[in-house]
Amino acid sequence: MRKLYLFLFLTLISPISISIFHAQCTGATVESLTNPGPYTVATLSEADGVRNGPKYAGSTIYYPTNATPPYASIAIVPGFTAAPSSVQEWGPFYASHGIVAIIIGTNSLYDQPEARALALLDALETIKQENGRATSPLIGKLDVTKLAVSGWSMGGGGAQRAAVLDNTISAVVALCPYLTSPQLNHTVPVLIFSGQSDPTAPPSQHANVHYNTTPGTTNKLLFEVKNGNHSVANSPTGGGGAVGKLALSWLKIYLEKNDCYCSVLATAIVNSTTVSSKISQSYQCNNALGVVDSKTRFNLYPNPTKDFVQVNVREMASYQLSSSTGQIVLKGIVTSSKNQIDLSKLPAGVYYLQINGETIKVIKKQ
Repeated sequence: MRKLYLFLFLTLISPISISIFHAQCTGATVESLTNPGPYTVATLSEADGVRNGPKYAGSTIYYPTNATPPYASIAIVPGFTAAPSSVQEWGPFYASHGIVAIIIGTNSLYDQPEARALALLDALETIKQENGRATSPLIGKLDVTKLAVSGWSMGGGGAQRAAVLDNTISAVVALCPYLTSPQLNHTVPVLIFSGQSDPTAPPSQHANVHYNTTPGTTNKLLFEVKNGNHSVANSPTGGGGAVGKLALSWLKIYLEKNDCYCSVLATAIVNSTTVSSKISQSYQCNNALGVVDSKTRFNLYPNPTKDFVQVNVREMASYQLSSSTGQIVLKGIVTSSKNQIDLSKLPAGVYYLQINGETIKVIKKQ
């Protein structure tokens, strides 16, 4: 009887919940992850009065001029012997989507990952001070509790180490990271990009090890670009644009705390399986319904599940269920009356249910 009450409650409450969610999440779609984004971008440097951090050498801040503050921020550092220009495209990309980005240089081109971690933390201090600098166009417009770090190669290793050194960081985006003997016991959500054919930081020696070393309780995603080299993630255009879409979705969720992007990220992953050679993931998102946008015509429960999921659809529709690596494991038809999908024979893990071009992440428990 208790289960019947729960079923009736979910049936009654779902349309109301969906309507509220739609109103809040209008515009949060994979199609909205454009390059560039909707906002115009301006820059600041030390010549404009920006703090000169002692742990790094030079910086450029990219910020949106017509978005709605307060803004989240991300600090980005290049790799071994590389200049800031090597990761420069990330600055205007993030800023055009409402996220302030500070790109820094290093005191030495030969700085190791630990030094780059300290440089990133110093760059975040600059962001905090910019929020209070009297003549800054960003005064009072920055949310200094929403700070992320990113980096390429040794800078990516440094970004992961920065999360260990400061657990108040909201998110990490590691770009083909290089870090030997990694010690990555932290709780900061981390997205790791790697290139399948990277000769400098082979995934088997770096990115894969980093992912496995990060605790299983930490939200994490590893995306290996098929045939990608060491610089495949230096730009949001990497992997045919998949790199930018995934990074932005990750930051929208874990940096900006916008759960509307939970199913956007899931859809972006599914859409990118043709350009990936490996995807590993272990993360939780608060949007259990997984609604993509206001046109969504279905939802499901329970999710997570041990056996069946119940799909609410308005009309007959075909579906396919894909594994986290993009392999189709189930296909079929659902209707308003025959709407159960049996997952009981599948191993535990993360799957993606696609119906009428829309996607929901499904978690299968033991």
